[in-house]
Amino acid sequence: MTFDENEPQCVREERFAAERAARRAKRKAAKLDSREAHLGAAIVTVALVLLGLFGQLVALAIVSGVFLLWFTAALAWAYADGDHGRHALQRAYNVTFGWADGF
Repeated sequence: MTFDENEPQCVREERFAAERAARRAKRKAAKLDSREAHLGAAIVTVALVLLGLFGQLVALAIVSGVFLLWFTAALAWAYADGDHGRHALQRAYNVTFGWADGF
């Protein structure tokens, strides 16, 4: 999205809306790859199990709550963006646990 200060406001809003719609269509058409998200979910699961085994219940609750809140926010964002059903769940899952791509 480029900004031209000499461009009329109505033209700029139409152009921005068209660019957002094009990005949304491209994002919805893209195949969701969850390999990195599966690795991230496995790392979080192992960390939560270790916290539970060592009796760190407060830390277990905090870490679990953070990931639950993160997933809920990502799911709400996906629904607000127009995704529904399985695609919305996959996008939220990838956003929540897809950080493991660097491992």
